[in-house]
Amino acid sequence: MTAYVKLEVRRTLRDVGFAIGSIGVPVMMYLLFTNLGGGDAGGWKTASMVGMAAYGALNAALSVGGGVAEDKSIGWLRQLRVTPMTPRQVVVGRTLTGAVVVVPAIIAVMAAGALVNGVRMDAWQWPVVALVLWLGSLPFTLLGLGNGYRLTPQATGVVNIASNMGLAVVGGLWFPTELFPGWLRAISGFTPTNRFAELGRAIAEGSAPHLVTVAVITVWTLLFGAYAVFSYRRSARTI
Repeated sequence: MTAYVKLEVRRTLRDVGFAIGSIGVPVMMYLLFTNLGGGDAGGWKTASMVGMAAYGALNAALSVGGGVAEDKSIGWLRQLRVTPMTPRQVVVGRTLTGAVVVVPAIIAVMAAGALVNGVRMDAWQWPVVALVLWLGSLPFTLLGLGNGYRLTPQATGVVNIASNMGLAVVGGLWFPTELFPGWLRAISGFTPTNRFAELGRAIAEGSAPHLVTVAVITVWTLLFGAYAVFSYRRSARTI
């Protein structure tokens, strides 16, 4: 399975579209959004750094599903069934691939924050923020896998884009939720992306994540995990 994960990671990281969408775009948006008006505005550059790192991780995690859908359409998943790998190992391997490919997106945005925007945190906060964002990306990898196993490549691309944009905007990854109307702010608090970013922002502010934040992410992880399992079992009937 280790060889399989290495293969999939290399395939993903060599994809120019992945590099642009999951690394280049979040960095560009972060620098653009935080330098249009000038000034830090009460830690906005730090909060936005965490939000855009989360957005990059979200995009990278969902992209794993696109790869699954393409592999399904060209018969690669069928070929894997004749290898010694079990179906569970194939799914776990793809999940581990998602865990690896989100790392460059997180590091790139945080590096832009430190080197370009002058974001300052204590030495221990940088690796811990990166760590909690890495761990918190798991539910989105599961969502991407569910879409990939359940849908065609074309449909997976559309659904992933819709999920990416919708979750990013409503979850407050692009703009502070304080700018939202009251009803949208209330909805945002139940989204996995809002709580995902809160994990990193809490650490950046020097405090521990709230238990409600952890609970919301855990629930979404279970839901997306069940969706991924259901989608894989359904796809197993046809591949």
